[in-house]
Amino acid sequence: MKLAVIQNLPRLGLTTTTASLGSPFLSPRLSLSTRRLRNTSLTTGAAFPRRKKDGHERASLISAGTVIMAPAIEFDQFILATFFASLFALVLVFVLRRSSRDRKDDANSNRSKMNRGLVAVSSQNDPVSTEEDDSGIDVIIVGAGVAGAALAHTLGKEGRRVHVIERDLSEQDRIVGELLQPGGYLKLIELGLEDCVKEIDAQRVLGYALFKDGKHTKLSYPLEAFDSDVSGRSFHNGRFVQRMRDKAATLSNVRLEQGTVTSLLEENGTVKGVQYKTKEGNERSLYAPLTVVCDGCFSNLRRSLCKPNVDVPSTFVGLVLENCELPFANHGHVVLADPSPILLYPISSSEVRCLVDVPGQQLPPIANGEMAKYLNTQVAPQIPPEVREAFIAAVEKGNIRTMPNRSMPADPVPTPGALLLGDSFNMRHPLTGGGMTVALADIVVLRDLLRPIHSLKDKEALSKYIESFYTLRKPVASTINTLAGALYKVFLASSDEARTEMREACFDYLSLGGVCSSGPVALLSGLNPRPLSLVLHFFAVAIYAVGRLMLPFPSIKSFWLGARVISSASGIIFPIIKAEGVRQMFFPRSIAALYRTPPLQ
Repeated sequence: MKLAVIQNLPRLGLTTTTASLGSPFLSPRLSLSTRRLRNTSLTTGAAFPRRKKDGHERASLISAGTVIMAPAIEFDQFILATFFASLFALVLVFVLRRSSRDRKDDANSNRSKMNRGLVAVSSQNDPVSTEEDDSGIDVIIVGAGVAGAALAHTLGKEGRRVHVIERDLSEQDRIVGELLQPGGYLKLIELGLEDCVKEIDAQRVLGYALFKDGKHTKLSYPLEAFDSDVSGRSFHNGRFVQRMRDKAATLSNVRLEQGTVTSLLEENGTVKGVQYKTKEGNERSLYAPLTVVCDGCFSNLRRSLCKPNVDVPSTFVGLVLENCELPFANHGHVVLADPSPILLYPISSSEVRCLVDVPGQQLPPIANGEMAKYLNTQVAPQIPPEVREAFIAAVEKGNIRTMPNRSMPADPVPTPGALLLGDSFNMRHPLTGGGMTVALADIVVLRDLLRPIHSLKDKEALSKYIESFYTLRKPVASTINTLAGALYKVFLASSDEARTEMREACFDYLSLGGVCSSGPVALLSGLNPRPLSLVLHFFAVAIYAVGRLMLPFPSIKSFWLGARVISSASGIIFPIIKAEGVRQMFFPRSIAALYRTPPLQ
């Protein structure tokens, strides 16, 4: 195209030029910027006409009867066809790339779900799939430990049809899960399972005894306001679990099956059921509106339902002491040893469990005798004299077992159709024996939430109440979790002077009696699940430590050490509170989930 600039341009201060343009969409090159003249005439008082609605340009510009510019445009007859063909090609390439990227994303998503234990539900043409409504099951429970067996019986009594899948239904022999606090026993009564601690030689536990550097103090549970039967219980874990399984199996609408769940079945973000291998090795799929995963601390399904942040601060080395008497009958014993605590409590009328905490994850090997040497030389001298011989005899007998101590704050990923429970969901250091209490309290909350829902196929109501569960469980769970983590760190021996002062002050504070002992013990036992009370007692110990440093006269050194004690106390408890959730712990009523109303019947 050629554009000739003609007469009358000198009057406007423009020079004539000829521009050769490669595209009809480009403007002529003029010495005066055309941006100043956009939509404006090159002559006085005249204006360029704007584009008409029919899309065509006016061919001439008139100013006082004078033609100033007359572009002579020669259109390539193929230019419009070329333009639209190019546009079509661009759109086609974009669509093809988007389709390819979506297929790649779907493949990556499926691989990710497989890694997290999720599998897409098979299509109708897949012979492996089954109809969801044909099973007639309301709840699938993965795992039949303390949490799974108790939940099965509880939901079965509520009229729900329950199918439990457990990897091994034989009686297990574990070294943890053997001490049930009084708060947990009250939940057991509330669930109608209190008879499960009978006929298993369970022992009543009335409190704790603390030992440190030859001194001791006895801490009793504040049980004055409860019936005489209410106390803690200690027992063989396997016997207790078997009693609950047997009781759940007596209900006609509860079925226990031995099998291994390999994955959760998911469809459009909703868990529909599980895929598992039967005892005979056959692959099966099972469907239900609600799947509860409570397969323990080694869960391989939790990754799809929460954000696991597992910490292993130490390992318990377990022994059974036979035919010995503890210094204080019907009490758990905690020895503030070096480098970490030692626990002793009865598990039958003739056996005492001893758990030696070994910090870190590196243990002396058992096979070559290094562990036995460590127990005899480092641990035995710190054991109370009344049971020291029985301890050495147990080491020589050689039945030494270990169990990593895991801690994992609850950080759920709300998933329609599924829920985590027990150690697969939330763990704390077992120093305070609070795990079963938390699990049973969670079951009571879940039972009460599900009661108003006539049919669990009401997905909207079910999702709302499961969301509420995560908030309503917090007072009990966060109190016990925080106390367990904080006490373990305080009870550890340390070369830091501030931590040592805190440890000494904690022992002396609890020895004061009155509210200084009954308050912390009520928190530990689950009888007073109040996070604020926990924080107040914890910092009361720190202030007590600082006050002792100021006697008989304060000094610059004592002020500095006191400041370090407060800083150390803050460094212990605040990270635990943050992990538990400040708002959920101290301001639970600000969480909207608390105000869910029952669905219409």
